[in-house]
Amino acid sequence: MAAIEHDPVADWARRPVIVQRGAACNAMTVDVEDYFQVEAFFSHVRRRDWDKLECRIERNVDRILQLFADSDTKATFFTLGWIAERYPQLVKRIVENGHELASHGLAHFRADHQSRPLFFADVQRSKHLLEDISGTAVQGYRATSFSVTRKNLWALNALEDAGYRYSSSTNPIRHDLYGIPEQPRFAFYPFEDSKFIEIPVTTVRWLGTNWPSGGGGYFRLLPYGLFRQSLQAVSRQDRQPCMFYFHPWEIDPEQPRVAGTALKTRLRHYLNLSRTYGRLERLLKDFRWNRVDKVYPLSPSPAPQ
Repeated sequence: MAAIEHDPVADWARRPVIVQRGAACNAMTVDVEDYFQVEAFFSHVRRRDWDKLECRIERNVDRILQLFADSDTKATFFTLGWIAERYPQLVKRIVENGHELASHGLAHFRADHQSRPLFFADVQRSKHLLEDISGTAVQGYRATSFSVTRKNLWALNALEDAGYRYSSSTNPIRHDLYGIPEQPRFAFYPFEDSKFIEIPVTTVRWLGTNWPSGGGGYFRLLPYGLFRQSLQAVSRQDRQPCMFYFHPWEIDPEQPRVAGTALKTRLRHYLNLSRTYGRLERLLKDFRWNRVDKVYPLSPSPAPQ
């Protein structure tokens, strides 16, 4: 009789993270990457050409820093190593403004397209790079396009081995690029006898299905009222904090257009860019937000060497 294969995803539901509800209700996060670095343009913009393109990251992140300052909001910035190397003063401004600095990897490589040794080298180097520039410990990581899936669950082990305290790299929805729809919807401990935390992006449960309500393109696509209603439902019914994310290029409707892209790609990237900033202003007023490390219970992190 064949042995039944163990399913680690099924175990995740047995180890939920208990979050104390308080002033720090929800986690606001920013994925610090520029318009030409997104997954949708992977086949249209070569990495070796990135330095030849107009980079708009500084002006957009500075606008976000001012937006957060105006609303007295603190957030977590998941930052690419590629950006940090070229704009170290921007990284320092993020930290000086009281925000948490976290890793988004080196150069927007999908986690599920890397071997374990390559992935470990990527996340370890990006962590050290950000810590060297900022002088602060980097505890968190988010994979490109939430690309920790059933294909590469080992990535969570690699992140813990690299010294991270948490990850926000999974998404419990069905999607053509990512997703583990049967995983827990809220923060959990992936491993026994470990304090490492995985924090999925927020979804709302409706008609037996998880629906995206944690930001990104869905925040631009859906009416704001419906999006607000979904976040309110998570808070009221599930009594859990929300994990929200957006990108600096999403507040930049004047960004250069990438030629030769398909209609689906253009819709995903450019739809409602002119409305994002105003919607963010409303979101910051309608809910309480804070850094990831202030919302979730993380084990102590050593100071960078």
